[in-house]
Amino acid sequence: MTMKWALLSVWDKTGIVDLAKALVENGINLLSSGGTGAVLKEAHIPFTEVSAYTGSPEMMGGRLKTLHPKIHGGLLGRRGIDDEVMAEHGIELIDLLVVNLYPFEMMAAKALPLPDLIEYIDIGGPAMIRAAAKNYHDVAVVTDPAGYERIREAVKRGGFTEDERLELAKLAFARTAAYDVAISNHLYGLEGGFPPIYSVQFTNGRTLRYGENPHQQAAVYGEFGIADQQPLQGKQMSYNNYLDLNAAVGLLREFDGPAAVIVKHNNPCGVSVGEEIRTAYLTAREVDPQSAYGSVVALNREVDAALAEDLCGTFVEVVAAPSFSPGSLVIMKKKENMRVLVLPAPAQADEVRSIDGGLLVQRTPPHLENWTVVSEREPTEEEMQALRLAWKVCKHTKSNTIIFADQTRTLGIGAGQMSRVDSAKIAIEKAAGPLNGSAVASDAFLPFPDTLEVAAAAGATALIQPGGSIRDPLVIEAANKLNIAMVFTGTRYFRH
Repeated sequence: MTMKWALLSVWDKTGIVDLAKALVENGINLLSSGGTGAVLKEAHIPFTEVSAYTGSPEMMGGRLKTLHPKIHGGLLGRRGIDDEVMAEHGIELIDLLVVNLYPFEMMAAKALPLPDLIEYIDIGGPAMIRAAAKNYHDVAVVTDPAGYERIREAVKRGGFTEDERLELAKLAFARTAAYDVAISNHLYGLEGGFPPIYSVQFTNGRTLRYGENPHQQAAVYGEFGIADQQPLQGKQMSYNNYLDLNAAVGLLREFDGPAAVIVKHNNPCGVSVGEEIRTAYLTAREVDPQSAYGSVVALNREVDAALAEDLCGTFVEVVAAPSFSPGSLVIMKKKENMRVLVLPAPAQADEVRSIDGGLLVQRTPPHLENWTVVSEREPTEEEMQALRLAWKVCKHTKSNTIIFADQTRTLGIGAGQMSRVDSAKIAIEKAAGPLNGSAVASDAFLPFPDTLEVAAAAGATALIQPGGSIRDPLVIEAANKLNIAMVFTGTRYFRH
């Protein structure tokens, strides 16, 4: 379908002059107004002012300029159906709409006062976009400068196909939906806390091979963080890969020094810190070599050739690190199915989980733990170092969880049990070596002394837990009898 008229009205002027030139060169008449018109005028590009076309001046400080029957009629008019009424009222058919909206999201992030911020709520833009998208059978609408090349290609071949216009309409409605979501969430958020209506939109959707199991369907959405990551090499990421990588990276970010985290089925199976990253990885792998087979590995330092050889020495599903040396990438290519990803920057967002009929939403505000030694014996510096490591791992392991650790690595991990004592027994059974002098972490308080007694019998000499049980005095008394140094943090870390 040959295009005769295009309406250009954009806040973001990126590429608009070049696009306008291409449209004019192909015989398309331009309508424009306001800031966009000023840019076109400065570039000596011929166009018709919206106010001249409608016969109605801009008013109310620019709030009212495109909300007019001659504009919306031109966007909504159905070829072959509305021609007579359009001719009667002097309405031209608008074939192409190029609009991007006032930057409400950007201005909201600057914490403007509400009276100033509401002036960045676009009215005419969304109205035109929705009108054009509704009439996709006849009108093409583009809301992002990234789509301008698509317009130029279409113009060269005489116009958009209907399938292309429908695809543009989908993008247009998604954009207005996201815009309304941003405004709604901001206004509801003025009072703090969670709003009675919680709206979210995720983009960049990609279908995955399947979900947790082959009979389930799955997709991943997101433009930031783990959700946006694609491998430098290897197979497509799976649903479980994304889950495990998210768990691994969450724990990895607890450490500043060189650290390695190995995750299997959403739980860490080996964690270690060291003077350099290769030592940390090898130590973490040896915590539970059997579970490390087919695992996800997250590292917080660059992978060099020597470490790449170690990673290729066992079956690793995914390895993620801040960077990879050229030599390491060459070596890892021999493991053609191993997914290799660059660690993304953290993407702060609410945690959202679906339940039957709705969602659970959780956020973690900044908080301080209150570490207090409650036993008669103070932890030694070595024990305190081990307690810190065990506690970090404990925060990212499924409940109920018990972690044994020394100063540089986890020794035994018991996770996801209904009984805390059973978690301790599993951690002991899976321990990488003797637990003499080890530290123990429990994600929630010990309701009875039994877990502490099992840990002490295995060789532990220090224990960290939130505290807060009505039987705390009984547990403290048991710790003193066993000469266990015990620390309360005041913060529980259940993970379901």
